[in-house]
Amino acid sequence: MMRSATILLLTGLAAGQVPAPKQARPLLLKGGAVHTVSGPVLAGADILVVGGKIAAVGNDLSVPDNTEVVDLVGKHVYPGLIAATSALGLTEIGAVLATKDSSEIGDITPEVRSEVAVNPDSLHIPIARLNGVALALTVPEGGLISGTSAVIMLDGWTWEEMTVRAPVGVHVSWPSSRPRRRRGPPQAPGAAASKKRDSQLLKIKDAFAHARAYAKLKQGKDRPLAQKVDRRWESMRPVIAGKACVFVHADGLAEIEAAVDWGQDEGLRLVIVGGQDAWRCAPLLKERDVPVIVTATHRLPRRRHAGYDAPFTLPKKLLDAGVRFCIAGAANESANLRNLPYQAAHAAAYGLPRDEALKAITLYAANVLGIADRVGSIEKGKDATLIVTNGDPLEIRTQVERLFMQGRDVQLDSHQKRLWGKYREKYRRKANGR
Repeated sequence: MMRSATILLLTGLAAGQVPAPKQARPLLLKGGAVHTVSGPVLAGADILVVGGKIAAVGNDLSVPDNTEVVDLVGKHVYPGLIAATSALGLTEIGAVLATKDSSEIGDITPEVRSEVAVNPDSLHIPIARLNGVALALTVPEGGLISGTSAVIMLDGWTWEEMTVRAPVGVHVSWPSSRPRRRRGPPQAPGAAASKKRDSQLLKIKDAFAHARAYAKLKQGKDRPLAQKVDRRWESMRPVIAGKACVFVHADGLAEIEAAVDWGQDEGLRLVIVGGQDAWRCAPLLKERDVPVIVTATHRLPRRRHAGYDAPFTLPKKLLDAGVRFCIAGAANESANLRNLPYQAAHAAAYGLPRDEALKAITLYAANVLGIADRVGSIEKGKDATLIVTNGDPLEIRTQVERLFMQGRDVQLDSHQKRLWGKYREKYRRKANGR
């Protein structure tokens, strides 16, 4: 009974979110301060949007006769923010199992596709949009190889409409050399822990060996064998071919170094997710050109003796070392994805240049996820996925006033805003004696 009530409640709350229709005619965003990210800020510039794409950026643009003009004088235009890792659309309420679809049973499940499980009516999607988050990498969890991730845009009727790129890569949880207890500090590495870690590593390596053999078989001349399909290894063919990345979730120095060495031996394109100790092996990451998705500057240090600001200064250390990086929320973030700009702002407060902090949640994130040809900056030919604000999006007081996704004017509303309007009206009536 409670489960049914929960589902009905979620369905009712989500029903008010209507995806925006496709762009019907050219659109001119006129007179705003255009923060291109890839170049200088263009004061009082115009952006012409045609067919969901940026057709031109500048002043005195030649526009079609039927163009819709939006006056943005005094406003700021930025590319839509990108959450480089999340569980958006896969997890709704952590305490309600029926609303969680982020993991499958088993250690090796590369066939899991995150995009097909995305709930377009998730209440977390409009909340994230309110703070300028336009795209997110939605990531499966659980096991050693949890499946493939996908970049979704935060508007659409179905997962097919929302998917921007899939698969982006396969996700691997690298076994830790210091397993944690249920409570308290990590255990000291011992024989049992080492044996378990070695067993898990062997499973990961065997899976990639099977995937490589399968890919070779599919290219062979034995047609009966080549026509057989194994969904597990089929999903890993883009990774083996170098068309998709392996996202290795690892925080410790030993785990990061081991994963990078393994990736080079296997000839894989690696991305480190988490990377709390990444600064300690920065020369290796730079040499191998392995980017890092820094997950959550809003967290405690990894070690008791570390400075309180260790999470806040990590992006600056990676920048100084020449390591490619971007900033995201926690790896399983869903409800608090709206805090993405403040994760970057915290890094800016602790040494990361402000323009680099903005790039870390736009252009750098797009580069890491392989979508920089479409989003991440305001340039001719890219998707018109833009936010209009009344100030710097890294400032907590700034309001996102409009959001355009591929030229579509997306509704900025949420359950919280509707509640605010409801109770504002209640007290307005009470003040008027009604």
